[in-house]
Amino acid sequence: MTDTRRRVKVYTLNEDRQWDDRGTGHVSSGYVERLKGMSLLVRAESDGSLLLESKINPNTAYQKQQDTLIVWSEAENYDLALSFQEKAGCDEIWEKICQVQGKDPSVDITQDLVDESEEERFDDMSSPGLELPSCELSRLEEIAELVASSLPSPLRREKLALALENEGYIKKLLELFHVCEDLENIEGLHHLYEIIKGIFLLNRTALFEVMFSEECIMDVIGCLEYDPALSQPRKHREFLTKTAKFKEVIPISDPELKQKIHQTYRVQYIQDMVLPTPSVFEENMLSTLHSFIFFNKVEIVGMLQEDEKFLTDLFAQLTDEATDEEKRQELVNFLKEFCAFSQTLQPQNRDAFFKTLSNMGILPALEVILGMDDTQVRSAATDIFSYLVEYNPSMVREFVMQEAQQNDDDILLINLIIEHMICDTDPELGGAVQLMGLLRTLVDPENMLATANKTEKTEFLGFFYKHCMHVLTAPLLANTTEDKPSKDDFQTAQLLALVLELLTFCVEHHTYHIKNYIINKDILRRVLVLMASKHAFLALCALRFKRKIIGLKDEFYNRYIMKSFLFEPVVKAFLNNGSRYNLMNSAIIEMFEFIRVEDIKSLTAHVIENYWKALEDVDYVQTFKGLKLRFEQQRERQDNPKLDSMRSILRNHRYRRDARTLEDEEEMWFNTDEDDMEDGEPVVSPSDKTKNDDDIMDPISKFMERKKLKESEEKEVLLKTNLSGRQSPSFKLSLSSGTKTNLTSQSPTANLPGSPGSPGSPGSPGSPGSVPKSTSQTAAITTKGGLVGLVDYPDDDEDDDEDEDKEETPPLSKKAKFES
Repeated sequence: MTDTRRRVKVYTLNEDRQWDDRGTGHVSSGYVERLKGMSLLVRAESDGSLLLESKINPNTAYQKQQDTLIVWSEAENYDLALSFQEKAGCDEIWEKICQVQGKDPSVDITQDLVDESEEERFDDMSSPGLELPSCELSRLEEIAELVASSLPSPLRREKLALALENEGYIKKLLELFHVCEDLENIEGLHHLYEIIKGIFLLNRTALFEVMFSEECIMDVIGCLEYDPALSQPRKHREFLTKTAKFKEVIPISDPELKQKIHQTYRVQYIQDMVLPTPSVFEENMLSTLHSFIFFNKVEIVGMLQEDEKFLTDLFAQLTDEATDEEKRQELVNFLKEFCAFSQTLQPQNRDAFFKTLSNMGILPALEVILGMDDTQVRSAATDIFSYLVEYNPSMVREFVMQEAQQNDDDILLINLIIEHMICDTDPELGGAVQLMGLLRTLVDPENMLATANKTEKTEFLGFFYKHCMHVLTAPLLANTTEDKPSKDDFQTAQLLALVLELLTFCVEHHTYHIKNYIINKDILRRVLVLMASKHAFLALCALRFKRKIIGLKDEFYNRYIMKSFLFEPVVKAFLNNGSRYNLMNSAIIEMFEFIRVEDIKSLTAHVIENYWKALEDVDYVQTFKGLKLRFEQQRERQDNPKLDSMRSILRNHRYRRDARTLEDEEEMWFNTDEDDMEDGEPVVSPSDKTKNDDDIMDPISKFMERKKLKESEEKEVLLKTNLSGRQSPSFKLSLSSGTKTNLTSQSPTANLPGSPGSPGSPGSPGSPGSVPKSTSQTAAITTKGGLVGLVDYPDDDEDDDEDEDKEETPPLSKKAKFES
């Protein structure tokens, strides 16, 4: 398994005609019982798992490309490739494949007879090879027809490719191209176009290597200029030789690397610009062209990575203050293109690529570049930075935390990024949007690492809120010093919306870091100033920020909101919006509905006590009436704590019995004399049993009676509301009489028990839950201290004395029913 000759990478071709790396391993061949034949096996070098198990099918066409590649198709749209580390290993496996198929190992492709009819097979077997016409001007039409007629048949394509390769036919055709151009033989040039296009569709690597060689590639491009469908020929060669200039920003000493760069650029140009848009059928036939470009790019990146002198010179000139602006711009553009090139690499190769750049000091270089005044250079540097953040955000975070120990906050890399976002001159803020996305990636805890020794989340967020957050919030704080935004133009509103989007993300993911920052810096109050903006999208961003905070149901936030009265800007915006049914209206109502549904008691009380008068007339939704009902229920529970104690008693007797009670009963059973059990007499005396039952049942019956009354009154309220759309005057009076007094009266006696108008006092008619509608005929009516109670609580005199002021008298109409 350590034999490097058999070390391979397994590739598959995806739907976008790009090669996906499936892993690195070692290839072998052997008989597989399950597949009933000789097969290729690739086992991963990491864990020995099976990466590939492919039977060598006698009818499958295998291609050997560039001495280290074997490519084949196992299904209609499933292409595979093995990329060998060494040529010797590729030759060994190729011999095994040819041995199974009975082919000569000297060929570069095995034959595929799948699509041939029996008649075609017989005809082709009778003729050993395809004979090409002599390469003359007079026979160009015949050659074009031969190429066109061979394309539909895989076997004829293979024979045509072999004939073209063996006879050096392509170079002869290109000589005829020069003759036709000199003679201005347009008809001959049109035939040559068809011939060269057909040769591309043969999908043969050996032919591509001839066509894309230094001496032939420009003539091939020249042939493809004379499309018969066009009235005038294209000028591709003129563009490549005069317009497109190869700039060698750092001298490349390796001639092979330089030639490979030229070749790849030109082949890419042929694929993108010269060849006509292929049909579905033709696109499958150009898969080898895609592969040729892909593996060329892999080679170029690998060769540049290995050239340490080249990369050292590149970064040295980038950071050298003596480098002139034009030269620096060329260097940055090269580095940007180099990083873009790497995106075609598979994950393992890309890892090695970025590690090399990191070791060379790409992040300090970017810091220098971003501090310059040239906007084009900064823009290119931003693109490079985005490649790095997307590849490995942890690497970037580690760098900025290390540099914070040496540099001031103003020149930190991450603060430079924030400043560029804030100072983006583009009216649409295209660059700012890109930078905001990068910042979001950097502060996202989901991609932060945690190890045994340290937690990246804790360290980086502590750094970010100490050194960077003040830079991010600076435009927000500068624009919200008054009751309205200082600047309310469209570009400023867009920028503030981006800042708020990032802050909202922080609220959701950063817990106590952002909580401390918001409360200490009073950020929410400043954000809510933007509710007065003329731009609806900005006001909604501010509302979304507050909604995210409320959604956390954190009492620290809730106390901060109540202390600073931070519902006031929201209520003002709601009232100013009027009766318009729009997104602002729905979003504000949804926020209050969330408070009601989630029963956030502190916020419910705050809203009703301070803003009920402004909201009580809103009757097209029941949200605010529901909030008021929640508030009344809370007050009732506060004024009648026995209700909660009754619930606990009910739960205790319904769901469990005290273990000590069970033990006492068992002890009593075993200690009882048999004589005591004669005639079925009970052990416990009737008086004691009655007393125990009464002790348990009286509180329960009282609780159930109150609960029934409360439910019936709520049903009446809902019925009246549904019928009229608004509450009846009597309900409105009874519901709000006590509350309005509490909100407006500041006298010390306003809320004392027994004072007029206070909840639960004898003078407040119709208090919810005060009196049951009906009761059992056996219920005792007792009078204590002038108050009438429906149920007597035995053995509870002390509690009755303490709470007698809280007992409520029923309305006269209901008293009459009981007395009768």
